[in-house]
Amino acid sequence: MKAQAVADYITDWLYNYNQSAKTNGFVIGVSGGIDSAVTSTLVARTGLPVLCLEMPIHQSIDQVNRAMDHIEWLKLNHDNVQMESIDLTKNFDSFIEALPATKLDSRDMALVNARARLRMTTLYYFAALNGMLVAGTGNKIEDFGIGFFTKYGDGGVDLSPIADLKKTEVYALGKELGVIESIMTAPPTDGLWGDDRTDEDQIGATYAELEWAMDFEGDVESLSARQKEVMAIYTRLHRANKHKMEPIPVCKIPSDLK
Repeated sequence: MKAQAVADYITDWLYNYNQSAKTNGFVIGVSGGIDSAVTSTLVARTGLPVLCLEMPIHQSIDQVNRAMDHIEWLKLNHDNVQMESIDLTKNFDSFIEALPATKLDSRDMALVNARARLRMTTLYYFAALNGMLVAGTGNKIEDFGIGFFTKYGDGGVDLSPIADLKKTEVYALGKELGVIESIMTAPPTDGLWGDDRTDEDQIGATYAELEWAMDFEGDVESLSARQKEVMAIYTRLHRANKHKMEPIPVCKIPSDLK
């Protein structure tokens, strides 16, 4: 990949989209991970106003520190960048207290997704306040491969600058852009569980393996045991989360019924 050329292309695309939308720049959530680090750097390169939000919810201190270090690095290199730190932990806890008690096993996942949706709500509050666009941070394997995002959470955005890049390509772009080392070397995590579990812990495969599965078009029977396992993981997640990747179904009324 021609990393510098790709960075320039995305930066121009972001600038032109903002101009056509007649908005006042971008708001973006910064988590301390590679995707938000690269995306926030790209929006900063436009020269347009950028508001970085750091929104911890029972967050690991390492994740918070990486996010804050990255934002400080951005501000040092781009005078168009501002930041707000909004601790949403109490808001999230109050939400939990308001919910009826349940013993359903699906509760934990429902609350994990609620975290992402609370952050989305916060991003759009500031976007509306400032007339900005919410910049998404999803990559290709997450957004179109396995659906590893929250519908109307981190998937609720106005535009997706890096969604045509695989995770390994995002890292290559991060290296080209000079993203800080602590983010470049940190294991990828969605930061939604209140602990240090990684994406690989949750998924059962590395991003490199998933990218291979996404591109594979050969005979499955010729694969090794591990490759078959990865292919099964990819296929299962792709099918289960396909509803996230496609437009919302619309009930089309036959013309003779109208």
